[in-house]
Amino acid sequence: MIISASYRTDIPAFYGRWFMKRLQEGVCTVENPWNRRTYTVDLTAETVDGFVFWTRNLRPFITHLSVIKSRAPFVVQYTVTNYPRILDAGTPSAEHAVDDIRKIARQYGQSAVVWRYDPIVISSLTPFEWHIRNFGTLSRRLAGAVDEVIVSFAHFYRKTKRNLVHAAAEHSFSFEDPTPFQKHALMDELSKISTAYGMKLCVCSQPENVVDNVGVARCIDANRLSRVGNGNTSAPVKGNRPGCMCHASRDIGAYNTCPHGCVYCYAVDNRYQTKIRHREHDHAGTSLVGNARGNRQ
Repeated sequence: MIISASYRTDIPAFYGRWFMKRLQEGVCTVENPWNRRTYTVDLTAETVDGFVFWTRNLRPFITHLSVIKSRAPFVVQYTVTNYPRILDAGTPSAEHAVDDIRKIARQYGQSAVVWRYDPIVISSLTPFEWHIRNFGTLSRRLAGAVDEVIVSFAHFYRKTKRNLVHAAAEHSFSFEDPTPFQKHALMDELSKISTAYGMKLCVCSQPENVVDNVGVARCIDANRLSRVGNGNTSAPVKGNRPGCMCHASRDIGAYNTCPHGCVYCYAVDNRYQTKIRHREHDHAGTSLVGNARGNRQ
C-alpha cells in the first residue's frame, strides 16, 4: 500500500510531529471527507510500500526523512510557484523551497523529489508573460535537482472561486479561466523551457491540456517509488478524480487543516475553521483532526 501524505493538507509543514508519532505506533485514523466515516490505516513497515509527501515547506520535516527511508521509499511532491503574497500569504520563499529540493536530491537522489508548478493562476498579478519568465527562472534554479515538473491550471470549484473573488475585491486584482487555445500555447512554452533544463513537463488530471512533448502526470507513482527504493513497488492505476492517472494509495490528510493561506486552494473553504483546527491539533491523537477516536471537532 502507498501512503499519500497528503493532497488534502501540508503534513510535512504543519503536522510532522503527528505523522512521526503515527509511524512509530504503526496506525492512524482518517475520516472519509464524503461520508464522514472514520477508518483505520495500517502504517507498519510490513504494510506500507512507499510514501508520497505533498508540501510547500519540507524544512520542518526534512530531518525525519532518513527514518522514513529506513521503513519504505518516499517521493516528495514539492510545490514551488513564487507567487505574489496576495495569492500565497504564508508559503516560504522560492529560494527556501529550491534549497530544500536541492538538498533532497543530493541526499536521496533526483528521483526522490518532483517539482510542482501548480495550480497555474492567470491573473492581472500573474499574466501569461509573468508565468513564462517565472517558470524559466525556477527551472534554471532547479536544473539537475529534478527530472519532472508537474503543472495544472487552477480549477474554479465553487469554494475556490468564492475565495478568489473575495481576495480580488480586497486587493484590486482580476483573474480569469483561460481559453483552451491559451492553455495549449502556455503548455507549449513551458515544455520548451523545462526540456532545455532537463525536465519532463507533465499535466496533472487535465488531459485536455496535454500538447506535443507534454506528458500525463502520475503524482502517486509506483514506478518512481521503485526507482527510489531499488525495489518493486506496485499498485494498480486508481485515480481519485477524472483524468487522474495515479496509482492506488491511501491519503491520510484532512481538508480544512492547511493554514498556508493560498487564496486559490481547493482544500480549504473556511480559513477561520482551518486556523482553529490547526491550533487545536493534538499531535498525540490517532487522527489529524478531532480526538483520539477520530471524531470531528
